[in-house]
Amino acid sequence: MASLMSPPTLPLNLNVAIIGHVDSGKTTLSKTLSSMGSTASYDRSPAEASRGITLDLGFSTFLAPPNLRFTVVDCPGHSSLIRQVLSCRSIVDAVVLVVSAQDGVQEQTVECAVIADTVLKGERPHARGLVVVTKVDMIE
Repeated sequence: MASLMSPPTLPLNLNVAIIGHVDSGKTTLSKTLSSMGSTASYDRSPAEASRGITLDLGFSTFLAPPNLRFTVVDCPGHSSLIRQVLSCRSIVDAVVLVVSAQDGVQEQTVECAVIADTVLKGERPHARGLVVVTKVDMIE
């Protein structure tokens, strides 16, 4: 039992970048995983809402027992926004590459795989990667 005088234990935080091609389901996956979003999460800006795509990094979080917090970084998928994706690479502990079952591997998917490889082998060698296939319920 912790003493009344001992400081609270802070959760270990892991930053997870969600990357993939436009409309692959990255933001939906981020929403599904997260229990709390920042003011910049889930395409809340008017420009993102009107265009229907993520234009900037979005941050959300969820807790996992016993003392682990995941910060989800929802990255834009459009190739013209690659700088936003690259800007988060120094904080990333894990990369989730999202591939839509409807669209398969796209040119942007390959670009994102190269970014993931750069993160996983270069700047953050302890980082890990995972591929998630989304929209499997849309396949007939």
